[in-house]
Amino acid sequence: MNKSKNLLEGEIKNVIVDTGCANLSSVQFAVERLGFKVVVTDDIDLIKSADKVILPGVGSARHAMENIRAKDLVETLQQLTQPVLGFCLGMQLMARSSVEGATNQPIECLGLIPTDIIPLDANNLRLPHMGWNTLTKVIDHPVFEGINIGDYFYFVHSFAAPVSEYTVASCQYGNEFSAAIAKDNFIGCQFHPERSSELGSKIIKNFLNL
Repeated sequence: MNKSKNLLEGEIKNVIVDTGCANLSSVQFAVERLGFKVVVTDDIDLIKSADKVILPGVGSARHAMENIRAKDLVETLQQLTQPVLGFCLGMQLMARSSVEGATNQPIECLGLIPTDIIPLDANNLRLPHMGWNTLTKVIDHPVFEGINIGDYFYFVHSFAAPVSEYTVASCQYGNEFSAAIAKDNFIGCQFHPERSSELGSKIIKNFLNL
């Protein structure tokens, strides 16, 4: 019996959206190490029927959105009502727009969280912002249960969401930016939970246990 059939029959309740980007296998392994079953898919019916949806991504917003549109996933992702967690670029795709890879005008993203992705103002620090950094603010949110100010997470990015009313965690690199954003059933982490050791695993587990 294949994973798709298992999902439809209720055995697997978690999906990782196949955005055509790299890094999908590392996200899958991170979920499976916690004892949860998961399938990587771009099948619209499987995504709609999942209990939890993870939106991963590495690379540019332009390339990822081109893939998502080519797979006819835009409307599906916009209409999801179950919990959805974005990792790194996956978080940025939840925004209204991104200037990453843009030429004449910003790239239109999924518009799930009303913020925009702009160049990270690193105040002359080296870009990309790559490596371990601490959270400077953490707002009460079930996905961040047990996560505190000063906890370390792993970042790789040159673009970021500014701090706004949708910021649930922030980080400092030259200037403060959103380390995580959330609205309704959507939450995104700018850092890589799958590469952030035990604390990253805690965030993934918190999400899958919602």
